[in-house]
Amino acid sequence: MADPVALPAVPAAAARTRTRLAAVAGFAAIWGFLLLTLFYPLLRLFYDAFSNDAGALTLENFREFFTDAFYLRSLVNSLLLGFGTVLTTSVVGIAVAVLLVRYEFAGRGLFSYLTLLPIISPPLVGVLGFVFILGRAGTVNVLLMDYLGLRQPINFMYGVHGVLLVETLHLFPMITLNVLDALAKIDPSLEEAAESVGSRGWRKFWTITLPLTTPGYVAGALLVFIWTFADFATPLVVGVHELLASQAYLNIVQFVDRRLFRMGIVISVLMVALAVVFLVAAKQYVAIKDYSSLAYSRVQRRRLSPGKQALAVTFLSLLLFLAFLPFLGVTLAAFGRAWSLTPFPLQYTFAYFARVTAETPKYILNSFLYSGLAVAICIGVGVPIAWILARTKAPGRGLLDALNTLILAIPGTAIGIAYIRAFHAPLPGLQVGLTSLWIVMPLVLAVRRLPYTVRGSFASLLLVHRSLEEAAGSVGASKVRTFKDITLPMIWRGILVGSLFSFMTSLQEASATIFLNLGGWETIPVGIFTFYIAGSANEAAALSFILIIVAALSLALVNRVAGARLGGVFG
Repeated sequence: MADPVALPAVPAAAARTRTRLAAVAGFAAIWGFLLLTLFYPLLRLFYDAFSNDAGALTLENFREFFTDAFYLRSLVNSLLLGFGTVLTTSVVGIAVAVLLVRYEFAGRGLFSYLTLLPIISPPLVGVLGFVFILGRAGTVNVLLMDYLGLRQPINFMYGVHGVLLVETLHLFPMITLNVLDALAKIDPSLEEAAESVGSRGWRKFWTITLPLTTPGYVAGALLVFIWTFADFATPLVVGVHELLASQAYLNIVQFVDRRLFRMGIVISVLMVALAVVFLVAAKQYVAIKDYSSLAYSRVQRRRLSPGKQALAVTFLSLLLFLAFLPFLGVTLAAFGRAWSLTPFPLQYTFAYFARVTAETPKYILNSFLYSGLAVAICIGVGVPIAWILARTKAPGRGLLDALNTLILAIPGTAIGIAYIRAFHAPLPGLQVGLTSLWIVMPLVLAVRRLPYTVRGSFASLLLVHRSLEEAAGSVGASKVRTFKDITLPMIWRGILVGSLFSFMTSLQEASATIFLNLGGWETIPVGIFTFYIAGSANEAAALSFILIIVAALSLALVNRVAGARLGGVFG
């Protein structure tokens, strides 16, 4: 008589085999995606930089770069601007994070939300808004000349100091988010122990608190440096050309002089190489120290005295006033008419919105289409990557994690130029190059924003105990059903947070897409840049206003879903 218990063994074994095959196929598909969209373009970019017109390998291109005083000056200026922005954002961002995490004062909840808002608009929008308010014919200079008798306008914006101002007020939330997340995880007993031996105030902060935020701070500082390093639009608006990103853009878009085009590629490779060097150095610096003392104990906020409350509120209010000045400038320019040598517009109109929504709706429609498709790709690729990192010991798992971090470090300018070089010629199975197909736009956005979806999903997976999934498996549930019924309901918030942040930042992307867009493919940031360069500042402001509103709504939803966990998206 046959053993009845042994009968289901064959179908169960077949099911396990199918599951393994599906897992292997999915793993291979993920690597195939990364090889095609990341490895191959960067490899082509490096090959072009190290070869001549005949295709022979050479170092001549780099010799030419490092013997050109103008390019060397651009390199030094870019490094100084990057480090300067890290310094200024660190001072502001850490101060804001400490106030929000450690102290209780009037309006703290409101400030904790408002301090995130500057990040919702790209630096391009910020610099336009500042030009409207602080430019030579802006509101502030007009008021100073009309009411204080100033004969010459003050140069608030045009120069490296203007770029530093814009980048600082746009990017300090990057530091705040990462430091805030790290501060919230410090075991209070460590600081209590320091106080018990007489270490208080600034000494305790410098020797105990700040060092324990190093992993979060370094992540935020690296992002700030890379974003500043790769931004070409902000410097060009305020007349700063001697920066690597600006030169890469100008040399590539001219498409006439082959030498300049080649130097644009060389500059892009140097930007990638420097970003990788700083990423590796940052990871090594964090790795040589032990942060196992971090805990998830809730930190008790201390109530500030009335005098200190006034100082905290004044500091945050002044900071937000400066950070929101671009929003005011953009709003006035978007709705204002007859605004010339007057502090404010003399008339208001919706005509500029009519033009950008009715006459040229492609900017808005394209942005939503490309960003939506990019998010779909991010979810389809990012959630499986997060699962591999959190739940498996698959071969190449460490490299996959490193690549996900590397994507954040690669400047968008370099990615855009790499795509031009890699996908201009037809791929196998295609009659035309990928750069001739509009799908390249959501594809490059997906690659640029993939880490946010991965990090959001990964952080949530770490909070789901494996025993819950094992219990489902013990009663016969397949891995797919276990994920659908057990895991997904517990991690959907993390996926949503990462996806929304990917969507919001995809809407803002200009550094990569501006090289790839053809007629009819333009997005909102490209439209803003195009309108402004063409002298249609009001239309540029109208598009900027739309971008700010959409991004603000996205951030409000992210904040509602994620709360203080938003920092995990950048970790």
